[in-house]
Amino acid sequence: MEKFKVTFKPDNKTVTAEKDRTILSAAISAGVNINSPCGGDGVCGRCKVKVTKGKVVSQPSGLISEEDRNKGIYLACITAVLSDLEVEVLAEARLDSARISQAEEIEYQESQFKEFKRQALTRKVFLELPRPNLQDNISDLDRIVREIGKIEDLSGIQTSLANIRSLSKILRDSDWKVTITIAKKNNVPEIIQVEPGDTSKNNYGFAIDIGTTTVSGQLVDLNTGRILGTKATYNRQASYGADVISRIIYAEREEGLETLHQMAVDGINEIIAGLAKEHKVDLNDVTGVFCAGNTTMIHLLLRIDPSFIRRDPYVPAANSLNAMRAGEVGIKINPRGILSCAPGISSWVGGDVTAGVLSAGQDKAQDLCLLIDIGTNGEVVLGNKEFLIATSASAGPAFEGSGVGCGMRSSSGAIQRVRISSDYKVEFETIGHGRARGICGSGYIDIIAGMLEAGILDKDGKIKDIAHERIRKTDLGREFVLAFKEENDSRGDIVVSEADIENLKRAKAAIYAACNILVRHLDLDFEKVKKIFIAGGFGTSLNIESAIKIGLLPSLPLERFVFAGNTSLSGARQMILSAQASDTASAIAAKMAYFELSTEPAYMDEYMAALFFPHTDLSRFPNIK
Repeated sequence: MEKFKVTFKPDNKTVTAEKDRTILSAAISAGVNINSPCGGDGVCGRCKVKVTKGKVVSQPSGLISEEDRNKGIYLACITAVLSDLEVEVLAEARLDSARISQAEEIEYQESQFKEFKRQALTRKVFLELPRPNLQDNISDLDRIVREIGKIEDLSGIQTSLANIRSLSKILRDSDWKVTITIAKKNNVPEIIQVEPGDTSKNNYGFAIDIGTTTVSGQLVDLNTGRILGTKATYNRQASYGADVISRIIYAEREEGLETLHQMAVDGINEIIAGLAKEHKVDLNDVTGVFCAGNTTMIHLLLRIDPSFIRRDPYVPAANSLNAMRAGEVGIKINPRGILSCAPGISSWVGGDVTAGVLSAGQDKAQDLCLLIDIGTNGEVVLGNKEFLIATSASAGPAFEGSGVGCGMRSSSGAIQRVRISSDYKVEFETIGHGRARGICGSGYIDIIAGMLEAGILDKDGKIKDIAHERIRKTDLGREFVLAFKEENDSRGDIVVSEADIENLKRAKAAIYAACNILVRHLDLDFEKVKKIFIAGGFGTSLNIESAIKIGLLPSLPLERFVFAGNTSLSGARQMILSAQASDTASAIAAKMAYFELSTEPAYMDEYMAALFFPHTDLSRFPNIK
């Protein structure tokens, strides 16, 4: 088959692509991240590129104007390669480095960690072994086990045949001074490697959160518990769909599961390699990885068929998995390194939620608490030390920046804070404080709250017919201009349309209705909830007052809300640093009940009632005019 070179700007990355392969597919191979939340179906219009050299053929699309086509602008997902190409990825299609909020969350999460005894997933022990003689001639392996036993009780310790084969030579070449790396695999202690000399100071691990949108990781010193660095990247699987259902469907295609598995592994390896290089850590000294993610993400990471997660009665292959070699999965650390995953609860409430409850300390709380993880799949946990009950609401990707016209994820140039005055003047703040490129989830929440307060928006989400330059009528309804073309780095005005508001309204209704149903199911009301943990990518950028004004969060005193940050990541960190924390997470997963919203008759009524700003029942929001 004929092949051509495709070069992507401004990344300056070149890849070889077969004739008729799409530009999006070539970009994925080149490691160039192009926004494609529809999974390459050509219906979202977000993957715009400009072909500056070469020949292509593109399917017709109403999302590309004749003017754009004349400029060489196409949708990457429906445009095929016909020759050597130079392709410019336009600003609105680029996925820059993901933003992860961490500074404010560390102090809170560290206070929770103090409850757990430090005993890392893997640990190194330096031994100076007595030389064998005729009076003490036990085997080399027994000699090591005996010396370890003087330090701690590890009855039944095991090791591999490969370690035994090299053991005698290592011991004698090192003058009987060796470092033993010990791990517990499924409560069975194991010697995973034997190194000559004292390398006990060099033992590192990674805590990883595999989110639907973002993969985040932390490099941790397993001896001290210190976080050496944090990094995030976009989940490359997003090229095949913004939500888990799209990815499960893609995984059912030939080679689909392998493709999505490899993308998950590539993202994790990118974080590991990047942080290891930054902090001058040898990958051979990285002996453990602990992952938390929703049930689908963990299935895809481990190359487990996720098909039945989306089919009635929604049964995953496994919720809890044994620890394994990281190399079995393709994660590039020490070849003998261990991979462990946080235990999940059901198809729709995974190990990320278990990690979240652990991190927030909800399972130890005296008072009734609510944990809300606002994301593509909004999870809610109600309870305290007495009980835990969880549910999941399909909120859709609107709060992640997909399915909305000018939406983008939380990265440089995203509008995250907005103020709208009574005379419709707009002030906004972007991530990175540069020129605006689009709007992220917290920005949309501020915008809707501001439009409601300024009298621009009706309770049903319709923009009023007001004579003002910022309010315009289009073929698809009205829109509100947040930033005109000359004020931003997008190729046009940054606007909020009635279609955008409809998508956001449905997302907020799903999350609020899930919270309300869960509370009502136990014959309680929101007043009984003394603390609400806000988890997920919003970090501290979410304006709680705005979220209450639009009816996303219940109307409660602001002091009851706690920003818990990325609780999935912090929970994974706690588990890699403490066997006690890991055991607690297993107990949380076993204790937590799952409430299936789809079988609850009242849920649809609650959802429909929440399809207004803030709600059809204004008595639930007494402080909002």
